[in-house]
Amino acid sequence: MATLRFLGAAGEVTGSCYLLQTNGLQLLIDCGLIQGRAEDEARNQQPFPFEPASIDAVILSHAHLDHSGRLPLLVKRGFRGPIYAHDATRDLCRIMLQDAAYINEREVEWENRKRQRKGLTLREPLYGAADALAALQQFRPLNFEDQRELFPGVRLRLQDAGHILGSSIIELWVAEGGLERKIVFSGDLGHIGAPVMRDPVRIREADLVVMESTYGDRLHRSWDATWQELAEILDSAARHGGNVLIPSFAVGRTQDLLYSFGEHFHEWGMKNWSVFLDSPLAIEATEVYSRHPELYDAEARHLFSGGRKPFSPPNLHISRTAEQSMAINRIRSGAIIVAGSGMCDGGRIKHHFKHNIWRRDCHVVIVGFQAAGTLGRRLVDGAGHIRLWGETVKVAARIHTLGGFSAHADHDGLLAWYQAFDGQPPLALTHGEENGRQQLAVSLRQDLNVEPMLPLREEVLELHSLALHRKR
Repeated sequence: MATLRFLGAAGEVTGSCYLLQTNGLQLLIDCGLIQGRAEDEARNQQPFPFEPASIDAVILSHAHLDHSGRLPLLVKRGFRGPIYAHDATRDLCRIMLQDAAYINEREVEWENRKRQRKGLTLREPLYGAADALAALQQFRPLNFEDQRELFPGVRLRLQDAGHILGSSIIELWVAEGGLERKIVFSGDLGHIGAPVMRDPVRIREADLVVMESTYGDRLHRSWDATWQELAEILDSAARHGGNVLIPSFAVGRTQDLLYSFGEHFHEWGMKNWSVFLDSPLAIEATEVYSRHPELYDAEARHLFSGGRKPFSPPNLHISRTAEQSMAINRIRSGAIIVAGSGMCDGGRIKHHFKHNIWRRDCHVVIVGFQAAGTLGRRLVDGAGHIRLWGETVKVAARIHTLGGFSAHADHDGLLAWYQAFDGQPPLALTHGEENGRQQLAVSLRQDLNVEPMLPLREEVLELHSLALHRKR
């Protein structure tokens, strides 16, 4: 009978991966990178707990690397089937997977120089550019709401999750042995009322719901309070005379920031600042966003149809090259620098930290989730010193956590999304650190009288054991 195996993001946020086995088929839902501590990331090198060549198809919820980042490795190790994803997800993966491959190759090349001098065995990158290109050629794009039969007994439909461009809720109908079960994977659910993206679609019917719990233990501030908080940070930074550093995810958060800077240009005194987008990946991702206005919410579509460029505030400066990035470091005040990586573990933001974070007039604004073990998490937790390329650097800058800017649904948003289902179908909580999903589970028990499953990695759920919850 059909089974669902939880292979990643079970008790943790990154490495999303599920294996659905039915009718002799093996379907993978997401194949994400494990991110965070060095010992966690080392798990990416381990063999998959299945034979990649035996996978018949992959269904991808969205482009963020914790959901898509091991697809080139899957291909490298033998997977040859189709990868089903929204059209915009394919466009974003085209730049994100190739960028990840470039970073893999560059970092291993740098490390191998040192290993060679020490007479050590050389390392091989997790995957390279050729593997990323091969994976991209296996994408099969879909649109929201289109239902497709992937195989006899397996139907798929994607709905808008409202998280980033093309992010999808996955609806899967699986028929075996005369029984049909409908499984709904939430993917990453968006924050209601967020800039640019539409709110997550509410689903009515399911026999099993697999739902993320990233922010299951907290409530976001209201959007009005968030805008006010950001305005106050910028006002304080202007009075102190330094720069503002914003480590930002290239896909989603960066576009939200640029859109908001333009919408609040006069209100926030943006004319007094120079905004630098210092991330080649974010620049390319913003260009992809500009090609898909059909996925915006009504307000952003209205701006776009009126001829405005929603991601180009008047004071925006694009820094594509390393030389342009280095030139920013000569600016002592008046710069808002948006750079990757979002969790501060790589990219150009670390160079800007080196030149700014030891200064008392500097402000650092954290606008996204920071996984355990990352540099961003250490800053949020109040680190007094950080290590940058072997050097200890004092953290004198003011660190702000702008939690309301999240692209994930919070505790109440997750509960509300689940409550839209008829009959309270069985629920498995994944994609959350243990405290987050445990606290969400407490609310589900107390408020809704629902006992959720909290699967661990490698746990298997037999779908035929689930009672039918849909009307027939």
